Amino acid sequence: MNSPLVDDHAVFINSTVNSVYELIVAIPGSHLVLSYIKNAYQDDPFRIILELFLVFFALKYMLSKKYKPQDNAVKLTEKEIDDLVEEWKPEPLVPSLSALDKLNLDKAPLIIGAQSVKPRVAGHAKPLMNLASTNYLDLQSSERIRQRAIDTLKKYGVGSCGPPGFYGTIDVHMDLERDIARFLGTEEAIIYAQGFSTISSVIPAFSKRGDLLVVDEGVSFAVQKGVQISRSNIRWFKHNDMNDLERVLDEIRVDDMVHKRKLTRRFIVTEGLFANEGDIAPLAKLIELKRKFKYRLILDESHSIGVLGSRGAGLTDMFNIDAKEVDMIVGSMATALCSSGGFCAGSVEIVDHQRLSGSAYCFSASIPAMLAVSTSEALKYIQDEPQLLKVLGERARTFRQALSHKSLETFIELHDSDINSPAPFFHIRINPVFLKSRREELKREDEERLLQDVVDECASQGVLITRAKYVYDQERACPRPSIKVYVTVGLSRKENDKAASILKSAIVKIFGKWKK
Repeated sequence: MNSPLVDDHAVFINSTVNSVYELIVAIPGSHLVLSYIKNAYQDDPFRIILELFLVFFALKYMLSKKYKPQDNAVKLTEKEIDDLVEEWKPEPLVPSLSALDKLNLDKAPLIIGAQSVKPRVAGHAKPLMNLASTNYLDLQSSERIRQRAIDTLKKYGVGSCGPPGFYGTIDVHMDLERDIARFLGTEEAIIYAQGFSTISSVIPAFSKRGDLLVVDEGVSFAVQKGVQISRSNIRWFKHNDMNDLERVLDEIRVDDMVHKRKLTRRFIVTEGLFANEGDIAPLAKLIELKRKFKYRLILDESHSIGVLGSRGAGLTDMFNIDAKEVDMIVGSMATALCSSGGFCAGSVEIVDHQRLSGSAYCFSASIPAMLAVSTSEALKYIQDEPQLLKVLGERARTFRQALSHKSLETFIELHDSDINSPAPFFHIRINPVFLKSRREELKREDEERLLQDVVDECASQGVLITRAKYVYDQERACPRPSIKVYVTVGLSRKENDKAASILKSAIVKIFGKWKK
């Protein structure tokens, strides 16, 4: 028998449910929703269980206590905080200098005033004869170039502060590109704002992942970076060894036939005048091989432009080869031309492709107008004064002859040792015989210190020379330590001979002490 209280509750619940149902039914279209729910849950009871679980989970999540990361933090007293602050030692922003780094930093010469063939150097009372810069043709002292740069500075200001493809290109930039193309004998040329990033931008602009680069082992650090950035497949051949290059190219050809590989873009990459060795690439043989195996040739002439050939136009001029035979001629305007930036010369298609694909061209501000004009004027200066190239070659040969004396044979060796080489610089390295004659083995740092003692002795006698610098931990095969001598026509023949004699005496003196 039901009690009156239970009956009242049942009546209340039924009336409430009926009221809610009538309210829902009164909504237009509600009968369709109710019919869908009825059929859906009638045919799929698992769905009811899942949705009820999700409803309960949502309610539990919303009603649960909110988590804050600071809730579990350890509460420290003021004294504990002060003690931790006292004990804390920040990590250095840069790694500590090694002994060799300190040597390079301490021995770096500080030039006071303008750069020249006889600059004033801190710590020396008299100017030193400068054999440590690429001022081969003494363009730095040209009043003609200096005045053009000053006039351009007054007209255009310091720089455009914008990339060439946006608003950074002005008339003097286009004039320089035409001047370079005309000077080299190519269809067109493109200029970059930095010399180092030119070759490291040109290579990856054309060679991508899956393409093939066949590269000389002796290329400079800038070329190595370009090869690395491209992420292409790389094959190396022995430095300046055309027989080994042909062997590598033939192995690739046979391997492609065996595995039936797809044809990809392929390039031979080398330097004209090698920065790390001072020798010259055999351009005629390179072109012969690139035709035979159907490769494109990328030639870095950063150190040969302005100094090699009867016109100073580099290897194509020196070997009397049409510049159009080389697919890409890359060079620096910061060496013999005494300006800044770099260039790439080639066909119209080669140049136009870089205007959208050369990273250093697209994302770097344009070269300042005064430097562009200086480069154009330097090219005209070389064309107007071709006899300077002969004088430079003679000075280089004289210097090499002085250092090829028998008294130095046991101490040093020259790279390149060809006395008649037209290269305006060369490396002086310690003779391995001298290293083996010592009781204890000399480490690289010891060799650097020995050569630095020669540099210091020369400076005390009025000659400024320098050791070749390398990025030791990033070079693919770091060259041996060396003194790098740059010859210049800015010094008279008598001064050039005197500088060679001073260097020769310094080598005998310092190496003699170390031998003891």
